Amino acid sequence: MPEASTLKYDGSTLSVCAEERWNLSDARKIYNLPFNDLLFQAHSVHREGFDPNAVQLSRLLSIKTGGCPEDCGYCSQSAHNPTGLKASKLMEVECVLAEARKAKEGGATRYCMGAAWRSPKDRDMETIVAMVEGVRELGMETCMTLGMLSPAQAARLGNAGLDYYNHNIDTSERFYSEIISTRTFADRLETLANVREAGIKVCAGGILGMGETTDDHIAMLVTLANLPVPPESVPINMLIPIPGSKLGNATPVDPLEFVRAIALARILMPRTHVRLSAGRTEMSDEMQALCFFAGANSIFVGDTLLTADNPGEDHDAGLFRRLGLKPMALGAAE
Repeated sequence: MPEASTLKYDGSTLSVCAEERWNLSDARKIYNLPFNDLLFQAHSVHREGFDPNAVQLSRLLSIKTGGCPEDCGYCSQSAHNPTGLKASKLMEVECVLAEARKAKEGGATRYCMGAAWRSPKDRDMETIVAMVEGVRELGMETCMTLGMLSPAQAARLGNAGLDYYNHNIDTSERFYSEIISTRTFADRLETLANVREAGIKVCAGGILGMGETTDDHIAMLVTLANLPVPPESVPINMLIPIPGSKLGNATPVDPLEFVRAIALARILMPRTHVRLSAGRTEMSDEMQALCFFAGANSIFVGDTLLTADNPGEDHDAGLFRRLGLKPMALGAAE
């Protein structure tokens, strides 16, 4: 892939590369380009690093559901939110691997496993490691999201061969305390640093539609792009309002603003897989098509996404046929 792209805004020219250090002012100018210009620039950057008609298919399984002590205002699994979700125990390894086999048969190349914890307990690490090793033996990429990690826990997962660790920053540092009080924005960044130090690829993104401003969208993406190494995977979620949660009545994000965020993520992080994540059940096919054009090149497949609905595989397959998209091969553009 070429080392840099040329981007124009307000009559100025900007050299864009994966190691670019961004400031909020430049990112804001890009975000506010006329919509067609923004999409053209984002798609041009996208084509330099990826096959524009290939989308990575991932599958996400909740290996331990509910009862989380964190108070994230958007989450159905928080013990602070009376959503009616019952807590479950950690799944057995063979049950997880059976689901992974089904995912692989369905075309998924990455298998993601999530547990509703503030952080994993050391007594659970042996089981988690066995899950990672088992999924890798199936020939799939592995991803875990278990909450905060200590350096020792991250190192153990790295030694087990974990490919990716997901730990979203959720929103901008400014807006963060409006959504979560049980851990800080700095805590999130510390876990990401521990993951990177352990040699694991970083998956980190956020959620749009929680009552934040457009500047919060931009600031969140600038924070991610300016990490010492940008995340290899950035999931952009559209809030699914959960009845009983703090954000159960949140006003939906404007669809075109969401597409703008996807485009900005692609421009700021040219080599990153930008994942169209939660909320796709509320997105029209046309909105998803715009997101793919703007640089989104990864989705979760399957009927559920942890505890939320997700478009069925039949719907996704039909959309892919209509758009001429194909599943991305394992390891493409890594």
